[in-house]
Amino acid sequence: MTLSFTKMHGLGNDFVVLDARRDVFSLTETAVRALAERRTGVGCDQVIVIEPPRSPEATAYMRIRNADGGEVGACGNATRCVAALLMKETGLERVVIETRAGLLSAQPAGGTHPLTDGVTVDMGAAGIDWREIPLAVPADTLHLDLSFGGLSDPVAVSMGNPHAVFFVDDVAAVPLEEVGSALEHHSVFPERANIEVAQILSHDRIRMRVWERGAGITRACGTGACAVLVAAVRRGLTGRKAEVILDGGSLMIEWRPDRHVLMTGPVAVSFTGRLAESWTR
Repeated sequence: MTLSFTKMHGLGNDFVVLDARRDVFSLTETAVRALAERRTGVGCDQVIVIEPPRSPEATAYMRIRNADGGEVGACGNATRCVAALLMKETGLERVVIETRAGLLSAQPAGGTHPLTDGVTVDMGAAGIDWREIPLAVPADTLHLDLSFGGLSDPVAVSMGNPHAVFFVDDVAAVPLEEVGSALEHHSVFPERANIEVAQILSHDRIRMRVWERGAGITRACGTGACAVLVAAVRRGLTGRKAEVILDGGSLMIEWRPDRHVLMTGPVAVSFTGRLAESWTR
């Protein structure tokens, strides 16, 4: 059996998207790592598998596999990409994507063509309790007692996956490639964590860089951008809606009073192809 795939990205955060709704298959961790490898595979930050929905409210289920082969519960940029595919396929103006983190509603952003106009996703409620992150021990998530490599005093946030947001004067000066892995694997995070460094530019603009759990430095992270705005609002640094500027471009993020976070940004198809039978078992 050969499998069709679509290579997509949101602000350079890139994905190999596979459809398992008709052709049932499974990927081992070894296969995912090989598929994500940029020199010998297709190359991506995450492998995304679209499956039949479990919930009657959902249009489809989205399974997220990091480049290291592990499975995670949330990915904002991938949600926009899959939503765009589903809206194009079904003609629906609103789709609901089921994930391990819950049901995520998506619609075109300011137009009728999500692949050109972008997508807005309700990423659900931000988690700010230590159990929701989760943390290994009870702790103040607004001022987490954590210091490493010149970074300290992060805000911990859950967007269906764990984040630690460090506010700094200059994100470009942070050696994220040197400190990211150690912080991701710190013992306070039993499920590891995504690490963000954020610089407040104005009341409605934030610059950020990200080390993604299981992927390393990426050009963009949708859940990370959501976590950064939530952290900034909790610290009183910005308003509830702001442009978050990542290495790959900008996302508009809004944290509503009901704790739900809206993320708006572009999606793109890079190319399509087919995988040989040897990739699956």
